[in-house]
Amino acid sequence: MPDAERPPMISREDVLHVARLARLELSEPELEKMREQLNSILTYIDRLKELDVTGVEPTSHAVPMVNVMRDDVVVPCFPRDEMLANAPDRVGEFFRVPRIIED
Repeated sequence: MPDAERPPMISREDVLHVARLARLELSEPELEKMREQLNSILTYIDRLKELDVTGVEPTSHAVPMVNVMRDDVVVPCFPRDEMLANAPDRVGEFFRVPRIIED
């Protein structure tokens, strides 16, 4: 069935739920645009599921990768007092940050 004829795969309520989880405030036009975009993504994924991938090896990269990580190099740490010198609210050997967890 062509994409235009398929019923939407994601509802307005689904988009509102995802937006709330992501702490996004969406206007009505943004909400509809996001619903259309997410629906297009899900429709595309459904089309990919229809492909015959028999004999195709799974890959994590399109091109072969070799170890691109360098060896660890041990270096001395900064002295604690230097690191804490610019802390706005120092408490002993630590610095205090604003509370971000809601009650």
